[in-house]
Amino acid sequence: MTPKILVVGSGAREHALVHALHGSPEHPTLYAAPGNPGMEDESTRVPIGVAEIGHLVAWAERERPDLVVAGPEAPLTLGLADALAQASVPVVGPVRAAASLESSKSFAKRFLQELDLPTAPFRLAHSAGEAKRLLAGSTYPVVIKADGLAAGKGVVIAEREPEAIATLEAWMERGELGEAGRTVILEECLRGEEASLLVLTDGERWMLFPPARDHKRAYDGDQGPNTGGMGACAPARLPLPDDALAIAHRIVDPLLQSLRERRTPYRGILYIGLMLTRSGPMVLEFNARFGDPEAQAVLPLLEEDLYPLFLAAARGSLPPDRHGAFVRHAGAAVTVVLASEGYPGTPKVGRVIEGLRAPRPHGITIDYAGVERRGTQYVTSGGRVLGVTARSETLERAREAAYGAVSGIRFEGMHYRKDIAATPLESGSVTP
Repeated sequence: MTPKILVVGSGAREHALVHALHGSPEHPTLYAAPGNPGMEDESTRVPIGVAEIGHLVAWAERERPDLVVAGPEAPLTLGLADALAQASVPVVGPVRAAASLESSKSFAKRFLQELDLPTAPFRLAHSAGEAKRLLAGSTYPVVIKADGLAAGKGVVIAEREPEAIATLEAWMERGELGEAGRTVILEECLRGEEASLLVLTDGERWMLFPPARDHKRAYDGDQGPNTGGMGACAPARLPLPDDALAIAHRIVDPLLQSLRERRTPYRGILYIGLMLTRSGPMVLEFNARFGDPEAQAVLPLLEEDLYPLFLAAARGSLPPDRHGAFVRHAGAAVTVVLASEGYPGTPKVGRVIEGLRAPRPHGITIDYAGVERRGTQYVTSGGRVLGVTARSETLERAREAAYGAVSGIRFEGMHYRKDIAATPLESGSVTP
């Protein structure tokens, strides 16, 4: 029988997942909850929000999908995987306790310490006063991280003390990040090249996707505030493939073993954010799902069927002979995010998008994020509006093709970075 798959989420990452799964030789019937207009050609939208766990589980119990794929972090931290396991529905995504690696940065940092895994020195503060005392005499820049989930906006690299104090007052006194910012982590600022390792695991065995590189700052040259991500490329220029596998073995094997010992085995996607420093790779963060926009750059490169791999991970049965190996892939991809005026602050929405349905060369994919349809028109509805991805033989060709595709899309106030996947020399930056 034709398999049924539900993808939970509504952003460009979930659009990329729908597209990748739609290409399966199994020809699955796809559903997206709640989805977005770009997914309608390949899936049926289900009007259930990502935080409506009871409704999602009730739908799964009624429709009996063969697989559920959790796109964003929110449903996982609310216990979607736990509830689906009770309903005997396979899910790509960790249980709530294991998802704490993302939902609590303090938990993740302590976990790294316990396993003696490389990460930046840090201190925790539970009040603005305590944080200010800990900052006294600090060497700048200092990295300030909100402990909880903050939609990609919970990290500030404070270059000077006034910026650090302003951040603490905004988060901890005025509550601008809500509960996510009530506790903060103060970290030493690492310098080097960022990279993202994306791992598919069944709790014991794991496979590695091609390494990716996210560009988090809002403006060219890694300037401006942090965002959810302004673009990505894969494979990243660094680490090299053998190095990426070695790093993954160093981190993933002990981490999965420790989680099994805690009786919270981790099944799904494990995202490892790295800084490649002169003294070696350091772990910046963990996420419990695909990165966005990394997913848009990684998934088009895959040369094997994603559905059976996802299903095996969800069932705890990845092939033993694939443990510690790459998912088969080829070529290179570059994703450029088109953002609304005002992003990453308050975005201006309701702007008509032109050029979405124009013919495009082979290898170009447009993943929708903050987009709504009004009649025959598409309009902006969020901060990150579209992800424009090009796949080609090399990063250089993919980069050229991606920006060529971007040139055909327009909406009022549209902005994007023009140095995605540039070499450090071209971009004139060193990522802090």
